[in-house]
Amino acid sequence: MSARITTQKALRRRRLNTFLWIAVLAAITISLIYYEKISWLYVLATLGVTGILGVVAFADLAHGEPVPASNPSETPVSSSNPAKRF
Repeated sequence: MSARITTQKALRRRRLNTFLWIAVLAAITISLIYYEKISWLYVLATLGVTGILGVVAFADLAHGEPVPASNPSETPVSSSNPAKRF
């Protein structure tokens, strides 16, 4: 029972941290709009998108768990014969 309570506390703490980050970033965004610092917003948005793209690019997707095929007899469609695609 103690492990379950610890897990619930950890979940609550992570959720609180998430909402705190959302509130802080919303306050920063609103204040930048209010003080008409739109150029800063462009720079921050560009850096944010670049960061997300970097995380996706360096993610180790090749070593994930393979998903089994629904029917092993099915073969992938060859790109050399486009008529087979439909």
